[in-house]
This record gives sequence, C-alpha cells and structure tokens, in this order.
Amino acid sequence: MKRLIVSAGLAVALTALAADAPPPPGPLPGDTTLPAAARQTPQTLQAALELAWSRSPAGRALGARGEQALAAAEVARSPVAGPPTLSLSALDDRLNRRAGRREWEAEIGVPLWLPGQRGAQQALAQAQLQGLADDALARRLQLAGELREAWWALAAAREEAALQRARLDAARVLQADVERRLRAGDLARTDANAAAIETQAAEAAWADALLQERVAADRLRALTGGPVPDALPAERAVAAEGDAATHPRLAAATAAVRLAQARLALAARSTREAPEVSLRLLRERSDVNEAYANAVGVRLSVPLGSSARQLRDTAEVRAELLEAQAEEARLQEQLALELETAQRERDAVETKASLAAKRAALAGDTLQLIHKSFSLGESDLPTLLRARAAAFEAQAELRRLEVARAAAVSRQRQALGVLP
Repeated sequence: MKRLIVSAGLAVALTALAADAPPPPGPLPGDTTLPAAARQTPQTLQAALELAWSRSPAGRALGARGEQALAAAEVARSPVAGPPTLSLSALDDRLNRRAGRREWEAEIGVPLWLPGQRGAQQALAQAQLQGLADDALARRLQLAGELREAWWALAAAREEAALQRARLDAARVLQADVERRLRAGDLARTDANAAAIETQAAEAAWADALLQERVAADRLRALTGGPVPDALPAERAVAAEGDAATHPRLAAATAAVRLAQARLALAARSTREAPEVSLRLLRERSDVNEAYANAVGVRLSVPLGSSARQLRDTAEVRAELLEAQAEEARLQEQLALELETAQRERDAVETKASLAAKRAALAGDTLQLIHKSFSLGESDLPTLLRARAAAFEAQAELRRLEVARAAAVSRQRQALGVLP
C-alpha cells in the first residue's frame, strides 16, 4: 500500500531531529531474491493469488481432476454400462478317443444398464463436474484468505520497521545534540546517559522490527514462490451486503449435498450387478470325417439382487448426504457470523483511526513545542523524552491502524467471498 502519511506536527518534528542522521542501511543481509527476469514479482493481491494458486497442491491437481470428471461423464453417456468382454474357448478329444472332435467358441458380451441407472449415472457425472468447479473456487478463496493475512502482516511489519527507524534516527540526532551541550557545560552527564539509553533502546527495537519484517516477507514468499513486492496496495472496499448463495464456500457445500443426492439416486437404481448380453459364435465337428458346422447364439446373464448389499450401499450414501446437509446448514450460520464480525471490525478500526489521527496531531504539536523549549534551555531532557515517547506511540498507533483499516477491508471481502 502507499506509504502512510505522517501527521503534520510530528513530521516537522522528526524532520528537524533527523536532519543530521545517517542514511538508512542497504538491503537486509541474506537476501536471496532472484533477478526480476527469473522470478515474477506480484504487484497486486490478484497477481499474488495467481502465483500462489499455480503452485498450490489443489491448483496443480485441478487439471487432472477435471480430466477424471470428464472421463466419468463420457462413461455415463455410453450406451452400455461398461467395456465389452471377449472370451475364446477350444475343446477336443485328444486325451481320450482321438476321433478328431473339435469345438471352437468365441463370445463377446456387453454389460447393460439397469432401468434408470444410466440417467442416474449421468446426473452423478454432472454433479461431480459442478462439485469440482465449486470446490476449486472454495479452495482458491481459502488460499486468498491466507494470502491476505500474509500480505497485511508484511505491510504492518514494514510500517513498524519504518517507525522504529525514524525513532532511531531521531534518537541519534538527540544524543549528538546532548553530547555537544554536555561538552559546552549546558547539560549534566545524567542527561547524556539518558540520551544514550534511548538510542540503544531504539536500536534494539529497530533490529527486532527488521527481524519481524523478514519473517513476514518469508511467509508471503512461501505462498507465492516469488519475491515480495516493494508496494502493497490495498483492495477496494465493497458493500457489506452480499448474496450468501453465491459465496464460494457455501456453493461448494451445496454442491456436496447435490453430489450425495446423486449418489443416493444411483445406489437406489443399482439394485444388482449389471446384466450382460453376449453373442456366441460356435464352430464344431464330431469327428475327423465330419465337416465343421457353425452356430450362432445369444446369452443373457442376469445377476440376482442382494437386499443386504443394497441396504449397505444405500445406508452409506445416505449418511454422506446427512453429513453434507448438516455441513451446509452449519456453514450458512458461520458465514453470517463471519460477515457480521468483519463488518464490526471494520467499523471499529475506522473509529479508532479517526481518534488516533487527532491524538497524533496533538502529540506532534506538543513535541514541537517542547523540543523548541529544550533547544532554548527552558525544558529538561526527561520532559523531552516523555514528549517524544508520547508522540512516537501516537504516530505508531495511527500507522498501525491505517494498515489495520486496509486489512479490515480485505477481511470483509474475504467474509463476503470476494476474490482479490
């Protein structure tokens, strides 16, 4: 996101304090980022999601799962219930009479659909295709949620590192000024010690902030597989109202219910194994002096049904259906609560950010006045340090809330089921 603007009062104060500060350090040590030509850098959340999805297990397996679902749909469109079978047999009397008896038989059989089974199988294949698409979208939304959290965690860590760096720069300038005035005899050694302690504390805080920034960057990099962008733009706010039926997670749960219903319908139609009709071709002779005779026949095999097996299969699928329906109902309530929570969080952040802006402006103005008073020798160092701490904390809270505001918008979009 764009660099958050420092409030006017504190900006002037920090500029004055950091005028002689050393420049910020170069890149963090251990940066193994590859050149831009070798690794793509996502500039938006949408681009980051595309990278993360392309390397996620679900994203990589989506093509193969789609081929599987299409193959199942093709099988359901077949006029027969399965692949044909071919059998060959030969019979002679070489072990006993040796009269030249020969019998050759070829048989090709195809399984047949039971009444209503083909239509149920086609409905199941269609439900599988729809379920695959809805599940992929729900998984993509789940990945987007992880990515959004990592995105704004990095933004918050960067803001914290920038704040701590500004604090360190100001502390170093103040320490140099205090030591100069100590040598001139205007301040006591205790003031110089207090300024040095403040600088050391700022250095420690900055080092910790850099570490947290690196951890947050690594977390985002682990999702996208590429370097992290220099800027982290915010998402556009959307209306709080949304159609729950179009939420990807709920759509996936509804698809699971329909898939279980299709399986139950197929189980109700599959009361036995598929019957088989076969075409038989027979060529035989009784002895060596007899010419071969040819015959053609048809055979129909009808497996007998099993009530115990039918009950087992139907009960198993019915249990899946009940579980899917319960999950759908639970998810409807959960999504409503998540959306309400996200809206409340956003409203709270907006209110806190407005108050923090006023507090930061007042603290910055106070710091300017006390710093001027200290420069003229009218205020002591402890008073200046307290004012600096109050101004820094107020500005830090404001900038944290600016990041939290953008994160709250992303969480609201996540609760609404809106992808980046």
